[in-house]
Amino acid sequence: MLRTSFVCGLLLTIFLGTLCTSALAEDQDRPLKKGILLVAFGTTVPEARVALDNFETRAKERFPEMDIRWAYSSSIVRKILADDGLAMDSPVTALAKMMDDGFTHVAVQSLHTIPGQEFHDLQKTVQAFSGLPKGMEQVTLGQPLLDTPEDLGRCVQAMLSVLPQERKKDEAVVWMGHGTHHAANIYYPGLQAYLHQADPLILVGTVEGDPSLEDVLALLKNRKVSKAYLQPFMAVAGDHAQNDMAGDDEDSWKSMLEAQKITCVPILRGTAEFPAFVDLWMNHLQAAVDLLP
Repeated sequence: MLRTSFVCGLLLTIFLGTLCTSALAEDQDRPLKKGILLVAFGTTVPEARVALDNFETRAKERFPEMDIRWAYSSSIVRKILADDGLAMDSPVTALAKMMDDGFTHVAVQSLHTIPGQEFHDLQKTVQAFSGLPKGMEQVTLGQPLLDTPEDLGRCVQAMLSVLPQERKKDEAVVWMGHGTHHAANIYYPGLQAYLHQADPLILVGTVEGDPSLEDVLALLKNRKVSKAYLQPFMAVAGDHAQNDMAGDDEDSWKSMLEAQKITCVPILRGTAEFPAFVDLWMNHLQAAVDLLP
């Protein structure tokens, strides 16, 4: 019985070794095919898509030799779009399709602002697809807009470069971020600290984290601000920007600030519409591409 078990184990080892050798030989015979997958949270606002189109144009200019595809990380956004007859792939589906289409090496670029839950989920997906037997040999991941302390400094410079030209020195600019309960929310108050050194009247608030609108309002009143420009600190000027920031409902940022006698001027342009921000993302994408052969 012991001898039989040993022989069976030996045969299984030889069989698996043969399979692995065969798969390796097959992988070595495959032609190198590199691609890029751009992953955004997504948007249900058609006019907000201009920001993502702009990003894709820049990516094609930077990497003309590589095929570029898209995925949306938000299942809610994908479902709403699907109900309207517009199908968008999840990162998992997009990578699976690229694998079936023969891509051997893929650089995935996150269009998220901070490395929160959406980004970490994407990171797990990338790790799962990289090095699959008879799948893609390597999948790399570009960091979101804010990753390192250097990114914070560069982001402040980008923000300063796109301020409204008509803004006066005593007028504020309030950037609306999404915010999160994830630990990565710390990037928002960190960014605010950097901004305060550059211009105390440039503020950051979030919809679902800290600093909150209440925090922003307290600073505006303390600094006796009577006019504020509102800008989305998100890749696209989507639903949050259109409604939560600039909407006419009484609970929008615009309405709540104006109720406190602060005149508001919304600017509905996502960060991915501005070259200064896209450059930061492109640096991260370049780093991910550079890891490929």
